[in-house]
Parts: sequence; structure tokens; C-alpha cells
Amino acid sequence: MILKTKTLQMTKTPQTIAGQKQEQDVAFFLRRAFKDHPEVLVINDFKFSFNDETAQIDHLIVYTYGFVLIESKSIKGHVKVNSQGEWTRSYNSHWAGMPSPIKQVELQQALLKEMLKHHKSEILSKLLGIKQQGFNGRCWHYLCAVSSSAVIDRKTMPKEISDKFFKTEFLVDELKSIMNLKHKIIRLMNVADTRPDFNQQELDSIGQFLISQHIDSNIQQAAHDPVLLKQIQPISNTPELKPELEPELQPASAATHHLAQSNAAMLAPVAALAPEQHPILSCKHCGELTQYTPMYGKFGYYINCNQCSKNTPMKQTCPQCMSKNTKVTKRKETYTLNCVDCGFEKRIV
Repeated sequence: MILKTKTLQMTKTPQTIAGQKQEQDVAFFLRRAFKDHPEVLVINDFKFSFNDETAQIDHLIVYTYGFVLIESKSIKGHVKVNSQGEWTRSYNSHWAGMPSPIKQVELQQALLKEMLKHHKSEILSKLLGIKQQGFNGRCWHYLCAVSSSAVIDRKTMPKEISDKFFKTEFLVDELKSIMNLKHKIIRLMNVADTRPDFNQQELDSIGQFLISQHIDSNIQQAAHDPVLLKQIQPISNTPELKPELEPELQPASAATHHLAQSNAAMLAPVAALAPEQHPILSCKHCGELTQYTPMYGKFGYYINCNQCSKNTPMKQTCPQCMSKNTKVTKRKETYTLNCVDCGFEKRIV
């Protein structure tokens, strides 16, 4: 299940464009493999802060037994790693050193683990009054995915690095091998597999918590850029009303009273149709009306906003009778809001 898609940034340099393209390629393969898998949660481009430190994980996978972090690197030439774990790569026939993506993702994993351990009591449920095992005993892995066009020299590369270093098209195969997911019945019968697992409720809770911790880089940048902030503000479909001077109170004449009654009668049908004329579904955080992704979680159907990366439930109060006794149904790619009390029905996505 994809909890967060890749957030596209305004990039200009060839290096940043290539880096973003590589992350998109990895996100594509992850979506193809796991978009319909309820026990595999994928969060692309996850940025968070904890204990005055900030980390950005290119791709984070939360699954039944633990976590996998993936660092994406755009490398189009040759790449080598010596016995000391030092990285070099070639670009236009020139060799240069580069930071180790393995060390980078190790630091990201350490900070993520600290944050989850700190919020353990909020995230994990209790079973029969007994606290469940925390995050230390879970499976923790990290990988590095490089461009398919890269030429990897594995002759001098240390085995512990080579085992974590994959071209994009082979990444999913390695992930499936690491996760080693089995059917629930087989899992219960396999006593040799001693890995502690998250139940579905805990898995969903972890996913919701992580999404709530994400820092949107676009909004963060806009806070320091008034022009950009103006560009990303949601556009309201409600006309701006200019303030008017409050008229002096005068005794209403019979003619004025009759006119008011007539106007009210004329406007009544319009008011009854008003709910139909406005979009039912929008992001409750930033007001976005169209740029969102439909998803499903433990609380039912919801949308994940592509602008602010926050969630909004699809279940809404009926716009016709204002009843809260509503439900959302899905047929193929269509989501419909149904009111049990008045029979109102409208497509929302």
C-alpha cells in the first residue's frame, strides 16, 4: 500500500533532475509491486525531525516484520568501493570521490529508530493489558538503489556493501527476499520463523504516525518565500465579499416585510441545491480540491493530499440532510458517498 508518493521539487541543475528521476524510477517499481499489499506500507520521500536532528529517507517500507530503508542514487558512470568502504565514481571520464550512501542511510535508520522508540506507547497497541514488543527486536534493513545505467565494479567492493547495493530493476526481488512474507496461516504453523510481527492494527498505526511526522519541503520553503507561499495557497471557490456599512435600523414597513418573504421563497430552492453545486471532498488541512490520492486504512477510505501530504477521511456529513449516518462505497476507481437516512448519493472521487 502506498502511503505517500514522491514529492516533486522545482529542480534546475542536471544533477538534481537526474536524482529526482532516479527516485521516481524506484517509486514506480515499489508501486507496481506493493500498491495492493495491505501488509507492506510504502512511504516515498519521507522527511522528519527528532531530537533537533532532521533526516530525509528516499523510500521507507514498513512491513509485518519490520522496516527497510532505501537510498536512491543517480549514477550513470562507473562506481567503485575500496576495502575501506570509500566510494568513487566516474563522470565524463573523470573520477571523483563521493559520500557513502550506505553510511548516509545508516544515520537515517538510527534516527528513525530513536523516534519510534520514543513514541512507542502512542503507536503500538496492548494485548490483554500487556505491552507489545517495541521496535528494537524487529527486522531492520537498508539498501542502496542506483541507476540502471550505472556500471558497478564488484571485484574490490566489500561483500557487506555489495549485498546492499542494487540496480533499480533488481530492487523488488531483493525486498521480497528480505521481507519473506508468508500467508498468515503458514506463518502460524511455521515455528522455525521466530520473527516478531506487527498485527494489522499496529501496522496501520505505525503508518499513520509516520505520515503525521512528515515535513513538507514545499510548505517549509514557502514559509521563507512570500511569492511561493502565495502560489501554493488553495484557491477558494467562494467569492470574496466586500464589507458593507451596516444600515441604520428602521422599522420595517408592510411592503418591505412582504418583499423579504417573497425573496426568501425565491431563494429557498437555490439553497436546497447549494450542496450539489460545491465539491464534497477536499483536503481538510489545506483546502486542495483535486490533487490527492485515494487510499484505504483501518478507519476506512481516505485521501492523501499531494500538496500538504496529510489525510482526510472520505466519510462526510450528508450535504443534503446533514446526517452523519453515511458510508463510502467503492466500485472500480469510483468512490461514492451514500446517506443511509435520506438516500442521498453522490460520487466524490
